[in-house]
Amino acid sequence: MRVLVLGGDGYLGWPTALHLSDRGHELAVLDNLARRGYDRELGVQSLVPIEDLETRVAAWQELSGQVITPYLGDLLDADFVHRVLAEFRPEAIVHFAEQRAAPYSMIDRAHAVYTQQNNVIGTLNLMYAVAETNPDVHIVKLGTMGEYGTPNIDIEEGWLEVTHNGRTDRMLYPKKPGSFYHLSKVHDSHNLEFGCRIWGLRVTDLNQGVVYGQQTEQTVQDPRLATRFDYDAVFGTVLNRFVIQAVLGEPLTVYGSGGQTRGFLDIRDTVECIRLAVENPAEQGEFRVFNQMTESYSVSRLAELVAAAFPGPVQVDHLENPRVEQAEHYYNVKHTGLVELGLQPHLLSDTLIESMFDIVALNKDRVDPSALLPTVRWKLKP
Repeated sequence: MRVLVLGGDGYLGWPTALHLSDRGHELAVLDNLARRGYDRELGVQSLVPIEDLETRVAAWQELSGQVITPYLGDLLDADFVHRVLAEFRPEAIVHFAEQRAAPYSMIDRAHAVYTQQNNVIGTLNLMYAVAETNPDVHIVKLGTMGEYGTPNIDIEEGWLEVTHNGRTDRMLYPKKPGSFYHLSKVHDSHNLEFGCRIWGLRVTDLNQGVVYGQQTEQTVQDPRLATRFDYDAVFGTVLNRFVIQAVLGEPLTVYGSGGQTRGFLDIRDTVECIRLAVENPAEQGEFRVFNQMTESYSVSRLAELVAAAFPGPVQVDHLENPRVEQAEHYYNVKHTGLVELGLQPHLLSDTLIESMFDIVALNKDRVDPSALLPTVRWKLKP
């Protein structure tokens, strides 16, 4: 199958492209390299060194014999998007090409506007390009579990059967996002569902939990294939940050009480979930939603797991929560769709946090400890 990965130079886009290529698909990646620009803006860097896209693509061809075609450009350029789709003629498109960090979207007005414009308009341009060139292309869109928020009822997979005043209907699950980034993803979901109803698009919306880890079956084959390992308080995920803090002898920084519960999954499960979605496409006119996660943990429980696994003393500090979110809440997520397609999850207990300690130890000289502390606050100062 011909697959185009948008955001194919990113943390998840690059290993996804490798995974699909390794499974026999013909791959192209598209990226505007904005993620590397965010590092320069914030004065941070990936814990693990990463090569430029040209070197990565060449290294993969050298090792595997498989060609990945790179396209450099921006989804905000509608003419460029049309040209790429007409030239590569994808059968499936995996869409990672969005600003992905909630804290980044909450820095100030400019970052909020940038996030929504980049994410929502870019996805609209993609929708029009697909509808006007080949509406049979299957769009696999990376959403987020953060679209749902933390409702006091079970979270279904995208849709909800509602009975009101004696009448029943099926509608998109109500959304209660917690940042301008998460709001942009909600807008995407509604726009894509509209495209399915009106134009007959095929869409799978993958509402993904927090991803941890840095290595996949393909990226470990050569250092030139490595993907990012983000640890800073803007782009770093919580488990990655805790592991680095433990290795450096720094306190694990838990925001508030640590009762916030989220869905998590291993990076190896991310790439496999996408393969399963690509190889089992949605029907014409179907807006299909999978909750892409494997297990749930509270932030305080994650800190306990890291402390228990680390071979040395670990201190846990509770900081004032810079976000506006419920400290304690109900959280029960249905996530059966991908398992039914064949996903065999790597659970955190099987992954062994110890392996992440080794990655950090090899690269600890690249850590800026000041970048671990939160500087972005959700509430505006009067």
